[in-house]
Amino acid sequence: MKFSYFKQIVLYMQHFDHIVAAYRLNDSSLRIVFNRENSWNFELNGGDSGISIGESASRGKMYQAPFDMLLAKRFNRSTVQSISMHNSDKILRLTAGMSGSYKSLTTTLQLEFTGKHTNAIILDEEGRVLEALRHIDEEVSSRSVRVGQILLDPPPIPYEPKEYPLEDVRGFLVDEFNRRNNGNLERLKKEKLLLLNKRLIQLKKHLNGLENELLLLEEAQHSQHIGHLILANLASIRPYDTEIVLDDFDGTPLRIILAPRCPTPSSQAEHFFKRSKKGKQKAIGLYRERHNLEEKIRHLELFIQTVSSATTPEEITLLFPQKGEKSRLKTSDSIAQFWIEGVKVSLGKSEKGNIELLQNAKARDIWMHLKDRPSAHVIISTDKQQLPEKILETAAKLCVDFSVFEKGSYLVDYTPRREVRVQEGANVLYTNYKTLAINR
Repeated sequence: MKFSYFKQIVLYMQHFDHIVAAYRLNDSSLRIVFNRENSWNFELNGGDSGISIGESASRGKMYQAPFDMLLAKRFNRSTVQSISMHNSDKILRLTAGMSGSYKSLTTTLQLEFTGKHTNAIILDEEGRVLEALRHIDEEVSSRSVRVGQILLDPPPIPYEPKEYPLEDVRGFLVDEFNRRNNGNLERLKKEKLLLLNKRLIQLKKHLNGLENELLLLEEAQHSQHIGHLILANLASIRPYDTEIVLDDFDGTPLRIILAPRCPTPSSQAEHFFKRSKKGKQKAIGLYRERHNLEEKIRHLELFIQTVSSATTPEEITLLFPQKGEKSRLKTSDSIAQFWIEGVKVSLGKSEKGNIELLQNAKARDIWMHLKDRPSAHVIISTDKQQLPEKILETAAKLCVDFSVFEKGSYLVDYTPRREVRVQEGANVLYTNYKTLAINR
C-alpha cells in the first residue's frame, strides 16, 4: 500500500465517531465495524498488508487470546476520540474511550503497516503496551514490543514519498476488498480443489480395485453345493482320491477337485462348507466396504462442488477447520464438523453419520434437514434458545450443499433435537419446526 494512499485513507477515517465492534478475522487480520455500512478490514501480513471496506461471510474461528479479549473489552461500543497517522509513517493510531461506572478508559490501537514488521498494538494513555498481535523481543529487533513497556517509535522513513491522489477513497477501499477477496478466493479454490480431487482419485481407485462381491457369493454358493453333494456320496469317495466325478442332483456329471490334506470324505465336505462360509463373509464385507466408499465419494463430490461454487474466501475457510480445531472436534470419520461464529456445527457424511448425530445430540441442540427429501442431518451444538439468523442460514446452506448436486431453491426445516423422534436408522418424525429457504 502506497504511503500517499495511506495518508488519504487516514484522513477519510477521521469522520467516524463510534466503534460498534473490533475483532480478529484471521491470524493476521482485524476488522473494525464503525456502522452498518462501514466494516473496515486491516490486513497485517508482512508481505501484503492493506486496508479495505467490505463485509465477508460468517467467521469460523472465534479468537480468545489475551489480545482479542482486550481488543473487544476496550473498543467494542466505544467512542472515537481521534484517528491519526503517527510518526509520519504508515502507522495508524485510533484512540477510543469507554465510560464505566468507576472511571472512563482511554485506549489506543496502533496499526502498523511498515513492511515485514506489521503489527497491531494496544496502548494505554502513557503509551505502554497492554497487548499486541505480535510480541517482539529485543533479541529479534532493536524495537521490542513487550507488555508493560513504553512503545518506542520506529526510525522515520528516509525518503520523501510521492503523492498519488485518490478521486474516491471509499471506492478505492471497496475495490481493494473485492480485489483481495477474488485473489484469495481463486488461490484457496485452486489449493483446496487440488487436495480434494487427489483424495477423490484415491477413493475411486480403491473402489475400482475391489473384488466383485457377486462373483464371490456365486463361488460361495457353489462351494456349499459341492459340500452337500459330497455328503450325499460319501461311500463313493476313497481317501486317496484327488478328484472325482459325481452325478449332480439333476443327474448331470460334475468333476470335483478335492482339497489336499483332507483324509476323509466327511472332512472334504467340511472343507467346502468352510470355504463357502468364508466366501459369504468376504462378500458381505466387500458389499459394506463398497457402500462405504460410494458414500465417501458422493460426499467428496458434493464437497468439491461446494468449494467450486464458493463466492468468498470465508466460505472455503469455513469448510476446512484448522488443525487445532480438528483435534478437539474429532469424533467420527462419518461426521464432518465446522465452526460458524464460534458455534460447532456437525453434519452427517453418510447414513451412519446421521445415526450417530441423532444418538449423540443433546435435547436443546438444533437439528436440520431438507424438507420432504433425503439429505444430510445437521446438528448445531448450542444451549441458547435463540441463535443469530446468520448462523442458522449458514448451517442450512451446509445442509443443502452436502445433500444435493442440483442448483435451485431448497427448504430446510429445523427444530430442537428433543422434537425429533427416530423411527428407524436415520428416518425421523419431527414437530414444532421452522423453515428456511436457501438458494444455491
